[in-house]
Amino acid sequence: MQSLLVDFLPIVLFFITYKFYGLYVATGVCIGAAVLQIGYTFFQKGKVETTQCIALLAILVLGGATLWFKNELFIKWKPTVVYWIFATLFIFSQQFFNTPLIKKILKSHASMDEVCWSKLNIYCGLFFSVMGGLNIWVAYHFNTDTWVNFKLFGTLGLTLLFSISLAAYVSRYAKASSLS
Repeated sequence: MQSLLVDFLPIVLFFITYKFYGLYVATGVCIGAAVLQIGYTFFQKGKVETTQCIALLAILVLGGATLWFKNELFIKWKPTVVYWIFATLFIFSQQFFNTPLIKKILKSHASMDEVCWSKLNIYCGLFFSVMGGLNIWVAYHFNTDTWVNFKLFGTLGLTLLFSISLAAYVSRYAKASSLS
């Protein structure tokens, strides 16, 4: 539970700060929270996950550009950039690394046939591709208030639904020996 709170802290602080102080202050708070999140994670675990490094780099570059140029489009692109990086990693992991990325992530929790791992990996890549496209569509077709609400509630809800479907897929195709 503590890890989940740490992971979502920058997003929640961004949302709350945006509601009271606006996008630019919220962006600064999110950058600070992301840096603290990485520091805390490194202090607690002695390492930082690659996904956290990607997210930190994206918020530093695109959040920094938002503040430097006073242009909200940079921060609105941040989730799309992160999602599309993840999509690329999932989709191409099988081609370039000979192992689906999702298998590396979940192998200690489930054992499945290679075909199932490959399909699951493609589903993850497609999910992140769609999420990136959906974020940028909302950013360009709706006002900033709507985008901020979507960023927290919409993406969180869609990710939760996808996670549930992922768990259902794994439980359906996992080999019996991995469930005991």
